[in-house]
Amino acid sequence: MTTTVALVDDQDLVRTGFRMILSVEDDIELVGEAADGLAATRLVEELAPHVVLMDVQMPTMDGIEATRRIVQRSDARVVILTTFERDDYLFAALEAGASGFLLKSCSADELVGAIRNVADGHALLAPKMTRSLIDRFTADRRTPAAAEPADHHPALAELTDRERDVLALVAEGKSNAEIAEELVVGTATVKTHVSRILTKLGLRDRVQAVVLAYRSGLVGPPQD
Repeated sequence: MTTTVALVDDQDLVRTGFRMILSVEDDIELVGEAADGLAATRLVEELAPHVVLMDVQMPTMDGIEATRRIVQRSDARVVILTTFERDDYLFAALEAGASGFLLKSCSADELVGAIRNVADGHALLAPKMTRSLIDRFTADRRTPAAAEPADHHPALAELTDRERDVLALVAEGKSNAEIAEELVVGTATVKTHVSRILTKLGLRDRVQAVVLAYRSGLVGPPQD
């Protein structure tokens, strides 16, 4: 199946570079481009792409608000185009419903692989980037009173004890292999747990699971 992609960035050079990379892939089709968030929402409504590559800083409407509208109104999965220098945007993008992040300095193989993974329903959130998000999100939540106790979050009551353990480890930025090693189970078992967690909590991907785990208090701020 061909994965359709919309590219949103106000820099012509960025769009040109990504367009050239995608043009040689038989299973990926760039169906449209936009230079601002408002145009992006209209583009997605018209063309219904599978994946949207979304810049953050743009005129008319920024990428975060555009992501929020696109996720609410369509089945498109949004990948934020970003740099580590502006990671202050990342958590806001997560809350808006982004399925992951891609560095603008990424290689051609990384770009193509990211699109395929997100189209297949996987979140694009490396453990290294998860750690950065966690640190920023919890910076102002260093006291126990800052987070609602996990037991007070109704969705978490649907999880088994083992599923809560897996969710906590996902929120710490661990990969499936690392979780399997820590819990002494197979990676296939971990994948099954993660799938059930997402289904029970009504989440799109493990990126949203990270957000829920921290906002609910299931996982607390890092200790100094």
